[in-house]
Amino acid sequence: MKIYRVIGFAVFSGLLLTAFAAVASADSQAVPGWDPALFQTASTISIMTTEPDVGEHWFNLWVVLIDGQPYVRLGARSYGRIQKNTTSPYVKLKVADKEFDKVKVEEAPDMKEKVGGAMAEKYWLDVLIRHESHPMVARLVPESALP
Repeated sequence: MKIYRVIGFAVFSGLLLTAFAAVASADSQAVPGWDPALFQTASTISIMTTEPDVGEHWFNLWVVLIDGQPYVRLGARSYGRIQKNTTSPYVKLKVADKEFDKVKVEEAPDMKEKVGGAMAEKYWLDVLIRHESHPMVARLVPESALP
């Protein structure tokens, strides 16, 4: 009777490990095509918001990559569009030749200085921009289309 318990435990453990590996693999592929390197090489990205009286609106933003995460700085107009977005907290995003339907724009005020420094390094025109005109710094986080 002991041997059946040992075999049963071994089979159960094997199945459990297989299940964990499948979940981990599925999580890493949750958003196909999302590659932080795209943001490193892109000069701009496009974000689409939807407003009640305006409808869909695409606008371009500069983007920087910090610690593998893409960040944007939003001016007053783009920040207003994000606030009025009817699909909040999600926007559509285009980078290079890829489009992502569910990207969360997470406010990241603690990253304001780092993002400002990275913007100045990547975009030489950034030195001409008044940074107080950018009320929001945000991290872009992809969401899986699956529930």
